[in-house]
Amino acid sequence: ITVAPTTRPVTPTSTPVASTTSSASGGSSGCAATYTTASSWTGGFVGSITVTAGSATVSSWRVAVRTPSGAITNAWNGTLSGSGSSYTLANAGWNNRLAAGQSTTAGFQATGSPADVTVSCTSG
Repeated sequence: ITVAPTTRPVTPTSTPVASTTSSASGGSSGCAATYTTASSWTGGFVGSITVTAGSATVSSWRVAVRTPSGAITNAWNGTLSGSGSSYTLANAGWNNRLAAGQSTTAGFQATGSPADVTVSCTSG
């Protein structure tokens, strides 16, 4: 008797745009931040933040990140500061300058649930 192996499709746990907020300094010439849950599991998740310059070039950017149900443990493509549920993810040295309309992406890993994560961008 030969038994054929069976496979089951894998369903990704990705959730697009769980929460988005943005703020601009100086009207539309500032920046906007968009948050997306890249993946999640029991007790943790990975978040992705896209920062987009407004109608003018920005020389630096900072994203305020609130994670009401967990803590950020690691970040990439930016400099992380903060604790508890309030963090700031600032540009890295190589992705600080964004031309009008240009975007860059940064990310983080966190404990808890991705529910109710909010982001807000300010530029310099």
